[in-house]
Amino acid sequence: MTTTAAHVQIAPSVLAADFGRLAQQVRDAEAAGADLIHVDIMDGRFVPNISFGEVVVDAIRGATDLPLNLHLMVHEPDRLLPGLMKSATDQVLVHAEACAHLHRTIGYIKEQGCHVGVAINPATPIVAVEEVLPDLDIVLVMTVNPGFGGQSFIPSALGKLRRLYRIIEENGYATQLEVDGGVKADDTARDSVSAGAGILVAGTAIFNREQSVAEAMAAMRESVAGLTPGNA
Repeated sequence: MTTTAAHVQIAPSVLAADFGRLAQQVRDAEAAGADLIHVDIMDGRFVPNISFGEVVVDAIRGATDLPLNLHLMVHEPDRLLPGLMKSATDQVLVHAEACAHLHRTIGYIKEQGCHVGVAINPATPIVAVEEVLPDLDIVLVMTVNPGFGGQSFIPSALGKLRRLYRIIEENGYATQLEVDGGVKADDTARDSVSAGAGILVAGTAIFNREQSVAEAMAAMRESVAGLTPGNA
C-alpha cells in the first residue's frame, strides 16, 4: 500500500480559529470540505506556549463528526493520552523528541483503536522514526519550529519529505505524510504535495480576516488540484 490518496487531505488548524466562535469555526470548516480538524495541544514545556486540553478537545469533538488530528506538543504525552482520545476515528500524533519510550507509546495508542502518528521537528533526522515506520499511520514533518502560529515555511523540510516518501514507497508501508507550518494556497502547498505530503495542516491560511473559511478552503483545494503525493 502506498501513500497516494484519492485526494490531498486538508486539515484546518483550530489554533488559528476565533476561540470566541470555536464551535462555529469548526462547523464552517467541515461544511467547506475539510477532511480533518487539526488540534494543537501545547503544554508550555515541550513548546513555550499553552493552548488547550481535554475540555476544549471535548467541545471540538462535539462540534464535528470529522476525525480529529490531535497533535500533542507536550512533554511526556503518555500522561495525557487517556483523556484526549475521544473517538476511534481520531488520529493521535506524538513527538518523537518528547517520548522516552516511543514504541510503547505508539502501541498504547493503537490499542485504543486510534490511528497513530509521530511528528518530527525541523532539526530532527528521519532516523528518529525509521524504526517505527511500519507501525505508523502518519508521519508529521514540521515545516516550522513548533509552538507558534503564523510562522514561515522552512523550505529545507521538503528534502526530508522526499526522503521519507521514498523510504515509505520502497518498503510498501501504509504511512501517510503530513506537513504542518506555514502552508498556504501557494507554492508551499504544491511543493509539499509534490514532495510526498498527503495531509496539509493549514491555520492562518484557513482562519483569517481576509477570507471566509469557505473561500480559504476553496483556494487551498484549488492550489493542489490535480496533484497526488510524490508526483514531482
